[in-house]
Amino acid sequence: MILEKGSMESNLECFLDCTTPVSPSQFLPKSEIRNLNRLWHPWEREKVEYFTLSDLWNCYDEWSAYGAGVPICLDNGETLIQYYVPYLSAIQIFTSSSSFNCLREETDSGCETRDSFSDSFSDESESEKLSRWDGCSSEDGVFEQENLWHLNDRLGYLYFQYFERSTPYGRVPLMDKISGLSRRYPGLMSLRSVDLSPASWMAVAWYPIYHIPMGRTIKDLSTCFLTYHTLSSSFQDMELEDEMGNAEKKRKEGEGISLPPFGLATYKMQGSVWVSSKSGRDQERLVSLWSVADSWLKQLRVQHHDFNYFTGIRRG
Repeated sequence: MILEKGSMESNLECFLDCTTPVSPSQFLPKSEIRNLNRLWHPWEREKVEYFTLSDLWNCYDEWSAYGAGVPICLDNGETLIQYYVPYLSAIQIFTSSSSFNCLREETDSGCETRDSFSDSFSDESESEKLSRWDGCSSEDGVFEQENLWHLNDRLGYLYFQYFERSTPYGRVPLMDKISGLSRRYPGLMSLRSVDLSPASWMAVAWYPIYHIPMGRTIKDLSTCFLTYHTLSSSFQDMELEDEMGNAEKKRKEGEGISLPPFGLATYKMQGSVWVSSKSGRDQERLVSLWSVADSWLKQLRVQHHDFNYFTGIRRG
């Protein structure tokens, strides 16, 4: 099988392109533009495009069911299609207002409006949360109100977070996971990228399932990937620099909004399939993307289980 795309891109570049979601865009009504958080949207503009989280998840629907096909060129010149299934590895959604916390399943006590940290951090005291998220320290564990405002200004209000800790065989594909979580947190479907702070992000774990044509086992294709994506419109119009230092073609107005990974980690990457020796660009990109992911997690003071596992960090 010969594919022209394989000759244009390295296998790593092809994987990143084939697993990048492109969400349909919508235009924000002019009446809402003036209400945007100026800390997160400092640019004055007549038109603001955004995507809804439900549209973003739809990008993963077919991939979750059948896998995302990635053309891969082997050393012998043969080209095959390797399929990967996406799984939700981690997600944190920070919103511009605490009122979005009402987008949760109602309980006996009514709507949860407090700035609560779900999942593994739900038992922390308020002072512990502030200490971990704002980089502050407190000898007595007492914080002034202005610290809370500073935290909310910088990160926003945490609406939802989830960190997967199950083994790969105990997970369900991303679309199924989101569908289940959204029953309790409907904002996972209704929130828009303009509602989210720049601290909002997700990580997707990609596990290989099969390749076409089948028939032989190729050890290099057992590699697993962990891609990191921003969920906020704050980074939407930033031009990404490619490895040659040239700005990529700017997205045209009304086109789908692409969410290429800003960070990456890999597991079981062996051999030369993923790292082309022609220019050294693949190795540089791997190091750069891993470094950005590591820096991002440290800035948010997050312990990401999959990232630690992929990179060999063991914690007791």
